[in-house]
Amino acid sequence: MKAKEFTDVWDAIEDTPQQAASLRARAALMMELEALIKERGMTQGEAAKLFGVTQPRISDLMRGKINLFSLDTLLDMATTAGLAPVIKLAKPRKRQKREHEALAA
Repeated sequence: MKAKEFTDVWDAIEDTPQQAASLRARAALMMELEALIKERGMTQGEAAKLFGVTQPRISDLMRGKINLFSLDTLLDMATTAGLAPVIKLAKPRKRQKREHEALAA
């Protein structure tokens, strides 16, 4: 059996490219928000007030509970914090395209 190759961990753990893309984006936003909270020296209570959520919600964010956050929620939080989230689209790598075409055949 030939070993499967993945472009990143998200592709390996998710069933579809759509699910992997969502996880990839949510993880990036969560890491940026966590870094921002730490850089500003905020307590979880202070961060909760800033974002209009509860302290346990910030605890979930800080502990990386990715499945508890939607992309919309994280984009809203980033914007509230003064960040300017940008969505960047990239064409698939050639190998990915060939694998996709092989699956479709």
